[in-house]
Amino acid sequence: MEPIDFLERYRLILTEGAVIERLSRDPKVTLDRQVLNAVLFLKPAGERAMAAIYQEYLTIGRELDLPLILATPTWRANQERVSASAYRGWDLNREAVRFIQALGEEAGDYQGKVLIAGLMGPRGNAYDPAEALAEGEAARFHSWQAESLAQAGVDFLQAATMPALSEAVGMARAMAQTGRPYSVSFVIRGEGRLLDGTPLAEAIETLDQKVSPRAWFMGINCVHPTVLARALESQPAWIRGRLLALQANTSTKSPEELDGSAETETEEPDLFARAMIGLGHDFGLRILGGCCGTDGRHIRALAGLIRGRLDEPASGA
Repeated sequence: MEPIDFLERYRLILTEGAVIERLSRDPKVTLDRQVLNAVLFLKPAGERAMAAIYQEYLTIGRELDLPLILATPTWRANQERVSASAYRGWDLNREAVRFIQALGEEAGDYQGKVLIAGLMGPRGNAYDPAEALAEGEAARFHSWQAESLAQAGVDFLQAATMPALSEAVGMARAMAQTGRPYSVSFVIRGEGRLLDGTPLAEAIETLDQKVSPRAWFMGINCVHPTVLARALESQPAWIRGRLLALQANTSTKSPEELDGSAETETEEPDLFARAMIGLGHDFGLRILGGCCGTDGRHIRALAGLIRGRLDEPASGA
């Protein structure tokens, strides 16, 4: 099934919870200083730990028969970081895609309900917009990874945790040039602005105007559901047709408070799931999953509520 058909066929779609953050708390795992988890599948202990996380999300989706999006472990696998790592010359993006594809194949017929997103991130600190690239520089910087992931066969490309409009526009251009569908996901504040101060609606409108073909959908990640709920109260009505995804964390702290925090704040899975499904209902969010602080318990609780909504008549009666 083509990615675009997913939104036409399914009212709600489950996506994964935390991966990197969970691995960072595993004493048996050491993340690479440059590319984080993009090389763990090359090491037995790392491969087992990372596969177990993805398999947990796959199992939840399969057991509840939900459409599912999984992202490749490539958030930091851009050309600059790969070249600076001990794996210079390796095609880590292609190998990461193969790793996720193999896990999907193990799921049998359920694989037909799973989309693989080629995950990309900003060049600098996702919580510091001052490190964001300018549009032209960003397009050049991210084109190598976008092309690598597209050629490896991902279903679509996903730019995540974007703090600034300028780099998001450039990255979107790099992704669009591959010919694959793509999405862009921002980090925002409760007042409804990106971390660089751009109003969310303005950011989405600017991307749609400046980049062709336009993004498949827009999303938010790495914020608590209550932060997004507060932000969306002030947004224009048309945003409901473009902002479709949320991968939320379990802390209400600001990005500055979370940046480099040694402690992980979490909350009860049922509370998280109810907040997520409520946002989906109130603001038209259709792709729901987790970020920092979430694990299989949160995704299972969310999946159960999604299953319940999908089993309701389309009218909601």
